Amino acid sequence: MNHSQSEAIFQKAQTLMPGGVNSPARAFGAVGGTPLIMDRGEGAYLFDVDGNQLIDYIGSWGPMILGHQHPKVKAAVHAAVDKGTSFGAPTCGENELAQLIIDAVSSIEKVRLVNSGTEATMSAIRLARGYTQRDIIIKFSGNYHGHVDSLLVAAGSAAATLAVPDSPGVTAGTSQDTLILAYNDAAGLEHAFAEHGTNIAGVIFEPVVGNMGCVIPHGEFLAALRKCTQDAGALLICDEVMTGFRVGYGGAQTLLDISPDITTLGKIVGGGLPIGAYGGRADIMNHILPAGKVFQAGTLSGNPIACAAGIATLTELRDNSPYAVLEELGEQLATGLQTLAEAAGKRCCVQRVGSMLTLFFHAGPVTCWADAAECNTEQFGKYFWGMIEKGVYLPCSQYEAMFISTAHTATDIQNTIDAAAQVLEAI
Repeated sequence: MNHSQSEAIFQKAQTLMPGGVNSPARAFGAVGGTPLIMDRGEGAYLFDVDGNQLIDYIGSWGPMILGHQHPKVKAAVHAAVDKGTSFGAPTCGENELAQLIIDAVSSIEKVRLVNSGTEATMSAIRLARGYTQRDIIIKFSGNYHGHVDSLLVAAGSAAATLAVPDSPGVTAGTSQDTLILAYNDAAGLEHAFAEHGTNIAGVIFEPVVGNMGCVIPHGEFLAALRKCTQDAGALLICDEVMTGFRVGYGGAQTLLDISPDITTLGKIVGGGLPIGAYGGRADIMNHILPAGKVFQAGTLSGNPIACAAGIATLTELRDNSPYAVLEELGEQLATGLQTLAEAAGKRCCVQRVGSMLTLFFHAGPVTCWADAAECNTEQFGKYFWGMIEKGVYLPCSQYEAMFISTAHTATDIQNTIDAAAQVLEAI
Protein backbone atom coordinates (compact mmCIF):
# COMPACT_ATOMS: atom_id res chain seq x y z
CA MET A 1 0.00 0.00 0.00
CA ASN A 2 1.46 3.36 -1.04
CA HIS A 3 1.71 6.13 1.61
CA SER A 4 3.99 8.59 -0.16
CA GLN A 5 1.54 11.50 -0.21
CA SER A 6 0.71 11.03 3.48
CA GLU A 7 4.41 11.01 4.32
CA ALA A 8 5.07 14.23 2.38
CA ILE A 9 2.08 16.06 3.86
CA PHE A 10 2.93 14.96 7.41
CA GLN A 11 6.53 16.09 6.98
CA LYS A 12 5.23 19.56 6.13
CA ALA A 13 2.68 19.42 8.97
CA GLN A 14 5.47 18.96 11.51
CA THR A 15 6.86 22.38 10.54
CA LEU A 16 3.45 23.98 11.11
CA MET A 17 1.96 22.24 14.14
CA PRO A 18 3.47 20.65 17.29
CA GLY A 19 4.19 17.05 16.31
CA GLY A 20 2.36 17.66 13.04
CA VAL A 21 -1.09 17.16 14.58
CA ASN A 22 -3.84 19.03 16.41
CA SER A 23 -4.52 16.17 18.83
CA PRO A 24 -1.83 13.72 20.01
CA ALA A 25 -4.02 10.65 19.48
CA ARG A 26 -3.57 11.14 15.73
CA ALA A 27 0.23 11.08 15.79
CA PHE A 28 0.75 7.26 15.71
CA GLY A 29 3.17 7.64 18.61
CA ALA A 30 2.04 4.34 20.13
CA VAL A 31 2.47 2.33 16.91
CA GLY A 32 5.27 4.15 15.09
CA GLY A 33 5.34 5.28 11.50
CA THR A 34 3.66 8.15 9.71
CA PRO A 35 -0.04 8.96 10.21
CA LEU A 36 -2.28 8.56 7.19
CA ILE A 37 -3.70 11.83 5.89
CA MET A 38 -7.39 11.45 5.15
CA ASP A 39 -9.15 12.93 2.14
CA ARG A 40 -12.77 11.87 2.63
CA GLY A 41 -15.13 9.46 4.32
CA GLU A 42 -18.09 7.60 2.88
CA GLY A 43 -20.27 5.17 4.79
CA ALA A 44 -18.03 2.73 6.65
CA TYR A 45 -14.91 3.74 4.71
CA LEU A 46 -12.13 6.31 4.77
CA PHE A 47 -10.07 7.28 1.74
CA ASP A 48 -6.60 8.73 2.28
CA VAL A 49 -4.71 11.16 0.06
CA ASP A 50 -2.90 8.26 -1.65
CA GLY A 51 -6.25 6.81 -2.74
CA ASN A 52 -6.25 3.89 -0.28
CA GLN A 53 -9.67 2.68 0.87
CA LEU A 54 -9.90 1.55 4.50
CA ILE A 55 -12.68 0.07 6.62
CA ASP A 56 -12.99 2.65 9.39
CA TYR A 57 -13.22 1.48 13.01
CA ILE A 58 -12.32 4.85 14.52
CA GLY A 59 -15.41 6.76 13.41
CA SER A 60 -13.78 10.09 14.34
CA TRP A 61 -13.11 8.49 17.77
CA GLY A 62 -16.77 7.65 18.29
CA PRO A 63 -19.17 10.24 16.84
CA MET A 64 -19.84 8.62 13.47
CA ILE A 65 -22.33 6.00 14.63
CA LEU A 66 -24.29 6.52 11.38
CA GLY A 67 -21.16 6.35 9.24
CA HIS A 68 -19.67 9.09 7.11
CA GLN A 69 -21.88 11.39 5.03
CA HIS A 70 -25.19 10.03 6.28
CA PRO A 71 -27.74 11.69 3.98
CA LYS A 72 -30.02 13.02 6.75
CA VAL A 73 -27.13 14.52 8.72
CA LYS A 74 -25.60 15.96 5.57
CA ALA A 75 -28.89 17.57 4.53
CA ALA A 76 -29.43 19.03 8.00
CA VAL A 77 -25.95 20.60 8.00
CA HIS A 78 -26.45 22.07 4.54
CA ALA A 79 -29.79 23.57 5.58
CA ALA A 80 -28.25 25.09 8.71
CA VAL A 81 -25.31 26.59 6.81
CA ASP A 82 -27.75 28.25 4.43
CA LYS A 83 -29.12 30.23 7.40
CA GLY A 84 -25.73 31.28 8.80
CA THR A 85 -22.87 29.78 10.77
CA SER A 86 -23.13 31.45 14.19
CA PHE A 87 -25.28 34.12 15.82
CA GLY A 88 -24.20 34.47 19.45
CA ALA A 89 -27.90 34.40 20.31
CA PRO A 90 -30.41 31.66 21.19
CA THR A 91 -31.85 29.48 18.42
CA CYS A 92 -34.67 26.96 18.16
CA GLY A 93 -32.15 24.22 17.45
CA GLU A 94 -30.76 24.49 20.97
CA ASN A 95 -34.20 23.76 22.40
CA GLU A 96 -34.73 20.84 20.06
CA LEU A 97 -31.40 19.18 20.79
CA ALA A 98 -31.80 19.76 24.54
CA GLN A 99 -35.24 18.15 24.46
CA LEU A 100 -33.93 15.11 22.59
CA ILE A 101 -31.20 14.64 25.21
CA ILE A 102 -33.58 15.08 28.14
CA ASP A 103 -36.10 12.64 26.64
CA ALA A 104 -33.40 10.03 26.05
CA VAL A 105 -31.41 10.18 29.30
CA SER A 106 -33.67 9.62 32.29
CA SER A 107 -31.30 11.20 34.84
CA ILE A 108 -31.17 14.53 32.95
CA GLU A 109 -33.82 17.15 33.71
CA LYS A 110 -31.91 20.15 32.40
CA VAL A 111 -28.89 20.35 30.09
CA ARG A 112 -26.26 22.91 29.11
CA LEU A 113 -24.63 22.71 25.66
CA VAL A 114 -20.89 23.39 25.34
CA ASN A 115 -18.24 22.90 22.65
CA SER A 116 -16.43 19.68 23.59
CA GLY A 117 -16.34 16.74 25.94
CA THR A 118 -13.49 18.40 27.82
CA GLU A 119 -15.63 21.50 28.40
CA ALA A 120 -18.46 19.29 29.60
CA THR A 121 -16.38 17.47 32.22
CA MET A 122 -14.60 20.64 33.33
CA SER A 123 -17.94 22.37 33.81
CA ALA A 124 -19.53 19.37 35.56
CA ILE A 125 -16.71 19.29 38.10
CA ARG A 126 -16.99 23.02 38.78
CA LEU A 127 -20.73 22.54 39.22
CA ALA A 128 -20.26 19.63 41.64
CA ARG A 129 -17.88 21.70 43.75
CA GLY A 130 -20.13 24.76 43.64
CA TYR A 131 -23.25 22.78 44.51
CA THR A 132 -21.73 20.84 47.42
CA GLN A 133 -19.34 23.58 48.63
CA ARG A 134 -16.64 20.89 48.83
CA ASP A 135 -13.28 20.50 47.11
CA ILE A 136 -12.26 16.88 46.45
CA ILE A 137 -13.08 15.06 43.21
CA ILE A 138 -12.44 11.33 42.83
CA LYS A 139 -11.40 9.91 39.46
CA PHE A 140 -10.09 6.50 38.40
CA SER A 141 -6.80 5.43 36.81
CA GLY A 142 -7.28 4.79 33.10
CA ASN A 143 -10.40 6.93 32.83
CA TYR A 144 -9.87 9.95 30.59
CA HIS A 145 -12.10 12.99 30.96
CA GLY A 146 -10.44 15.44 28.61
CA HIS A 147 -7.45 17.71 29.20
CA VAL A 148 -8.85 19.37 32.32
CA ASP A 149 -5.98 20.39 34.62
CA SER A 150 -7.49 18.91 37.77
CA LEU A 151 -8.13 15.58 36.01
CA LEU A 152 -4.86 15.32 34.08
CA VAL A 153 -3.23 13.63 37.03
CA ALA A 154 -1.52 10.41 38.06
CA ALA A 155 -1.88 8.35 41.22
CA GLY A 156 0.21 9.09 44.26
CA SER A 157 2.23 6.46 46.08
CA ALA A 158 -0.77 4.75 47.67
CA ALA A 159 -4.22 3.71 46.47
CA ALA A 160 -6.04 6.50 48.27
CA THR A 161 -3.58 9.41 48.14
CA LEU A 162 -4.20 12.73 46.50
CA ALA A 163 -3.06 12.94 42.89
CA VAL A 164 0.11 14.46 41.43
CA PRO A 165 0.40 16.37 38.12
CA ASP A 166 0.67 14.17 35.03
CA SER A 167 1.73 16.90 32.61
CA PRO A 168 4.04 19.90 32.66
CA GLY A 169 1.90 22.97 33.17
CA VAL A 170 -0.44 21.26 35.64
CA THR A 171 0.42 22.68 39.06
CA ALA A 172 0.48 20.77 42.32
CA GLY A 173 -2.13 23.20 43.59
CA THR A 174 -4.45 22.32 40.72
CA SER A 175 -4.19 18.59 41.34
CA GLN A 176 -4.20 18.58 45.12
CA ASP A 177 -7.98 18.27 45.32
CA THR A 178 -8.19 15.23 43.04
CA LEU A 179 -8.16 11.75 44.52
CA ILE A 180 -7.28 8.94 42.11
CA LEU A 181 -8.36 5.34 42.70
CA ALA A 182 -8.34 2.01 40.86
CA TYR A 183 -11.30 1.32 38.56
CA ASN A 184 -13.54 -1.56 39.67
CA ASP A 185 -12.14 -1.43 43.22
CA ALA A 186 -15.25 -1.08 45.39
CA ALA A 187 -13.31 -1.57 48.63
CA GLY A 188 -10.84 1.17 47.70
CA LEU A 189 -13.72 3.55 46.96
CA GLU A 190 -15.37 2.79 50.31
CA HIS A 191 -12.07 3.38 52.11
CA ALA A 192 -11.62 6.74 50.37
CA PHE A 193 -15.07 7.87 51.46
CA ALA A 194 -14.44 6.67 55.00
CA GLU A 195 -11.32 8.86 55.10
CA HIS A 196 -12.37 11.90 53.05
CA GLY A 197 -16.17 11.68 52.74
CA THR A 198 -17.12 15.05 54.22
CA ASN A 199 -14.77 16.81 51.78
CA ILE A 200 -15.69 14.91 48.60
CA ALA A 201 -17.71 16.96 46.11
CA GLY A 202 -18.13 14.21 43.54
CA VAL A 203 -16.90 11.12 41.75
CA ILE A 204 -16.41 11.13 37.97
CA PHE A 205 -16.17 7.87 36.06
CA GLU A 206 -16.63 6.23 32.67
CA PRO A 207 -19.54 3.73 32.92
CA VAL A 208 -17.88 1.67 30.20
CA VAL A 209 -14.25 2.66 29.84
CA GLY A 210 -13.01 3.44 26.35
CA ASN A 211 -9.73 5.15 27.11
CA MET A 212 -7.72 2.20 28.38
CA GLY A 213 -9.46 -0.02 25.87
CA CYS A 214 -12.99 -1.28 26.44
CA VAL A 215 -13.23 -2.12 30.15
CA ILE A 216 -16.50 -3.19 31.74
CA PRO A 217 -17.53 -2.20 35.30
CA HIS A 218 -18.37 -4.78 37.94
CA GLY A 219 -21.84 -4.63 39.48
CA GLU A 220 -20.36 -4.33 42.98
CA PHE A 221 -18.32 -1.33 41.85
CA LEU A 222 -21.34 0.44 40.34
CA ALA A 223 -23.38 -0.18 43.49
CA ALA A 224 -20.58 1.23 45.66
CA LEU A 225 -20.34 4.34 43.46
CA ARG A 226 -24.00 5.17 43.98
CA LYS A 227 -24.18 4.25 47.67
CA CYS A 228 -20.97 6.02 48.71
CA THR A 229 -21.87 9.27 46.97
CA GLN A 230 -25.46 9.29 48.24
CA ASP A 231 -24.47 8.52 51.82
CA ALA A 232 -21.82 11.24 51.83
CA GLY A 233 -23.87 13.90 50.05
CA ALA A 234 -21.46 13.88 47.10
CA LEU A 235 -22.45 13.91 43.42
CA LEU A 236 -21.96 11.04 40.98
CA ILE A 237 -20.78 12.30 37.58
CA CYS A 238 -21.18 9.81 34.74
CA ASP A 239 -18.88 10.62 31.82
CA GLU A 240 -20.82 9.41 28.79
CA VAL A 241 -18.93 11.50 26.23
CA MET A 242 -18.00 8.23 24.55
CA THR A 243 -20.84 5.89 25.59
CA GLY A 244 -23.77 8.29 25.32
CA PHE A 245 -26.04 7.15 22.46
CA ARG A 246 -23.30 4.63 21.54
CA VAL A 247 -24.08 1.55 23.66
CA GLY A 248 -27.79 2.39 23.80
CA TYR A 249 -30.08 5.31 23.10
CA GLY A 250 -30.20 6.28 26.76
CA GLY A 251 -26.49 5.66 27.21
CA ALA A 252 -24.59 3.21 29.37
CA GLN A 253 -26.47 4.34 32.46
CA THR A 254 -29.68 2.87 31.04
CA LEU A 255 -27.89 -0.32 30.05
CA LEU A 256 -26.30 -0.69 33.50
CA ASP A 257 -29.28 0.63 35.50
CA ILE A 258 -27.47 3.45 37.26
CA SER A 259 -28.76 6.95 37.94
CA PRO A 260 -26.04 9.60 38.23
CA ASP A 261 -26.52 13.16 39.44
CA ILE A 262 -24.69 14.71 36.48
CA THR A 263 -23.97 13.27 33.03
CA THR A 264 -21.45 14.56 30.51
CA LEU A 265 -21.99 14.01 26.78
CA GLY A 266 -20.23 14.73 23.50
CA LYS A 267 -19.24 12.99 20.27
CA ILE A 268 -22.51 11.46 18.98
CA VAL A 269 -24.68 14.35 20.25
CA GLY A 270 -22.97 16.54 17.65
CA GLY A 271 -23.23 14.11 14.76
CA GLY A 272 -19.55 14.63 13.90
CA LEU A 273 -19.35 18.36 14.64
CA PRO A 274 -17.71 19.87 17.74
CA ILE A 275 -20.09 19.78 20.71
CA GLY A 276 -20.43 18.74 24.32
CA ALA A 277 -23.16 18.80 26.93
CA TYR A 278 -23.67 18.26 30.63
CA GLY A 279 -26.94 17.77 32.42
CA GLY A 280 -28.60 16.40 35.50
CA ARG A 281 -31.19 17.07 38.15
CA ALA A 282 -32.85 20.47 37.80
CA ASP A 283 -31.97 21.53 41.35
CA ILE A 284 -28.29 20.93 40.58
CA MET A 285 -28.30 22.48 37.10
CA ASN A 286 -30.05 25.61 38.39
CA HIS A 287 -26.81 26.51 40.18
CA ILE A 288 -25.28 27.44 36.80
CA LEU A 289 -25.13 31.09 35.73
CA PRO A 290 -27.44 32.88 34.98
CA ALA A 291 -29.92 30.81 37.02
CA GLY A 292 -27.31 30.41 39.77
CA LYS A 293 -23.77 31.53 40.58
CA VAL A 294 -21.53 28.78 39.12
CA PHE A 295 -19.85 30.41 36.14
CA GLN A 296 -19.69 28.76 32.71
CA ALA A 297 -19.94 30.40 29.28
CA GLY A 298 -18.98 29.84 25.65
CA THR A 299 -19.25 32.01 22.54
CA LEU A 300 -19.97 29.09 20.20
CA SER A 301 -21.92 26.91 22.65
CA GLY A 302 -25.09 25.63 21.00
CA ASN A 303 -23.68 26.43 17.55
CA PRO A 304 -26.56 26.10 15.06
CA ILE A 305 -24.68 23.85 12.64
CA ALA A 306 -23.54 21.47 15.38
CA CYS A 307 -27.07 21.43 16.80
CA ALA A 308 -28.51 20.59 13.38
CA ALA A 309 -26.13 17.65 12.97
CA GLY A 310 -26.89 16.46 16.48
CA ILE A 311 -30.65 16.72 16.02
CA ALA A 312 -30.51 14.74 12.77
CA THR A 313 -28.31 12.05 14.35
CA LEU A 314 -30.31 11.59 17.55
CA THR A 315 -33.60 11.65 15.66
CA GLU A 316 -32.39 8.92 13.32
CA LEU A 317 -31.18 6.82 16.26
CA ARG A 318 -34.53 7.28 18.01
CA ASP A 319 -36.80 6.64 15.05
CA ASN A 320 -34.81 3.85 13.40
CA SER A 321 -33.07 2.20 16.33
CA PRO A 322 -29.89 0.47 15.11
CA TYR A 323 -28.81 -1.03 18.41
CA ALA A 324 -29.94 -4.62 17.78
CA VAL A 325 -28.05 -4.69 14.48
CA LEU A 326 -24.98 -3.05 16.03
CA GLU A 327 -25.06 -5.71 18.76
CA GLU A 328 -25.07 -8.46 16.13
CA LEU A 329 -22.18 -6.91 14.22
CA GLY A 330 -20.24 -6.35 17.43
CA GLU A 331 -20.72 -9.96 18.48
CA GLN A 332 -19.67 -11.18 15.03
CA LEU A 333 -16.46 -9.16 15.14
CA ALA A 334 -15.61 -9.92 18.77
CA THR A 335 -16.18 -13.66 18.39
CA GLY A 336 -14.20 -13.76 15.16
CA LEU A 337 -11.21 -11.91 16.60
CA GLN A 338 -11.17 -13.94 19.81
CA THR A 339 -11.32 -17.23 17.90
CA LEU A 340 -8.49 -16.13 15.62
CA ALA A 341 -6.28 -15.02 18.48
CA GLU A 342 -6.71 -18.32 20.26
CA ALA A 343 -6.04 -20.30 17.08
CA ALA A 344 -2.86 -18.30 16.48
CA GLY A 345 -1.71 -18.97 20.04
CA LYS A 346 -1.77 -15.32 21.06
CA ARG A 347 -2.36 -14.14 24.63
CA CYS A 348 -5.32 -11.96 23.66
CA CYS A 349 -8.80 -11.19 24.86
CA VAL A 350 -11.65 -9.24 23.31
CA GLN A 351 -13.87 -7.08 25.51
CA ARG A 352 -17.01 -5.51 24.10
CA VAL A 353 -20.14 -3.59 24.96
CA GLY A 354 -22.45 -3.15 22.00
CA SER A 355 -20.63 -1.50 19.11
CA MET A 356 -17.45 -0.62 21.02
CA LEU A 357 -14.72 -3.23 21.58
CA THR A 358 -10.99 -3.79 22.05
CA LEU A 359 -8.66 -6.64 21.18
CA PHE A 360 -6.20 -6.61 24.08
CA PHE A 361 -2.83 -8.27 23.64
CA HIS A 362 -3.31 -9.61 27.16
CA ALA A 363 -4.66 -12.94 28.40
CA GLY A 364 -7.41 -11.06 30.23
CA PRO A 365 -9.66 -10.14 31.71
CA VAL A 366 -8.70 -6.46 31.75
CA THR A 367 -10.57 -4.81 34.60
CA CYS A 368 -8.41 -1.80 35.53
CA TRP A 369 -5.38 0.21 34.45
CA ALA A 370 -2.95 -2.15 36.19
CA ASP A 371 -4.23 -4.96 33.94
CA ALA A 372 -4.21 -2.83 30.78
CA ALA A 373 -0.64 -1.70 31.43
CA GLU A 374 0.51 -5.34 31.07
CA CYS A 375 -0.61 -5.51 27.39
CA ASN A 376 1.99 -6.35 24.76
CA THR A 377 1.99 -3.00 22.97
CA GLU A 378 4.77 -4.09 20.60
CA GLN A 379 2.57 -6.86 19.25
CA PHE A 380 -0.33 -4.43 18.98
CA GLY A 381 1.82 -2.08 16.86
CA LYS A 382 2.60 -4.90 14.44
CA TYR A 383 -1.08 -5.85 14.36
CA PHE A 384 -2.11 -2.25 13.69
CA TRP A 385 0.20 -1.82 10.69
CA GLY A 386 -0.62 -5.27 9.37
CA MET A 387 -4.30 -4.36 9.37
CA ILE A 388 -3.58 -1.03 7.63
CA GLU A 389 -1.88 -2.94 4.82
CA LYS A 390 -5.00 -5.14 4.56
CA GLY A 391 -7.26 -2.08 4.28
CA VAL A 392 -8.52 -1.88 7.88
CA TYR A 393 -8.12 1.33 9.89
CA LEU A 394 -7.96 0.71 13.65
CA PRO A 395 -7.36 3.09 16.57
CA CYS A 396 -3.62 3.73 16.71
CA SER A 397 -3.26 2.69 20.34
CA GLN A 398 -3.82 -0.49 22.33
CA TYR A 399 -5.68 1.67 24.83
CA GLU A 400 -8.53 2.84 22.60
CA ALA A 401 -11.82 1.22 21.61
CA MET A 402 -12.93 0.28 18.10
CA PHE A 403 -16.32 1.58 16.96
CA ILE A 404 -18.81 0.00 14.58
CA SER A 405 -21.32 2.14 12.68
CA THR A 406 -24.66 1.48 11.06
CA ALA A 407 -22.85 1.79 7.72
CA HIS A 408 -20.79 -1.35 8.41
CA THR A 409 -22.16 -4.56 6.96
CA ALA A 410 -21.69 -8.21 7.86
CA THR A 411 -19.41 -8.40 4.81
CA ASP A 412 -17.22 -5.57 6.18
CA ILE A 413 -16.97 -7.43 9.47
CA GLN A 414 -16.06 -10.70 7.78
CA ASN A 415 -13.46 -8.96 5.61
CA THR A 416 -11.97 -7.52 8.81
CA ILE A 417 -11.84 -10.96 10.42
CA ASP A 418 -10.22 -12.43 7.30
CA ALA A 419 -7.59 -9.69 7.35
CA ALA A 420 -6.93 -10.24 11.06
CA ALA A 421 -6.45 -13.97 10.45
CA GLN A 422 -3.53 -13.27 8.14
CA VAL A 423 -2.04 -10.56 10.32
CA LEU A 424 -2.22 -12.45 13.61
CA GLU A 425 -0.68 -15.51 12.03
CA ALA A 426 2.23 -13.39 10.77
CA ILE A 427 3.00 -11.67 14.08
